[in-house]
Amino acid sequence: MIMANKTITVKNALDTRQAALFVQTASKFKSDVKISINDKMVNAKSLMCIISLGLAEGIEATISAEGEDAEQAVNEVAAVIC
Repeated sequence: MIMANKTITVKNALDTRQAALFVQTASKFKSDVKISINDKMVNAKSLMCIISLGLAEGIEATISAEGEDAEQAVNEVAAVIC
């Protein structure tokens, strides 16, 4: 199983439309994609989870994925909020 992680600094806070784009991007991958801030980790394919995470500008977040397309998933999902 392939695993990938990437720590990024959020450049733009996510409004509802941007959160939906984030989830849509994560959902196109077969890998299990998660995003975490501090000790809170959520499913990156769930709009409610992403909204509840409160991704704000300047916050450091870690995107992780596990599966056959993990590396690509991490890079594309990170690009949405970087």
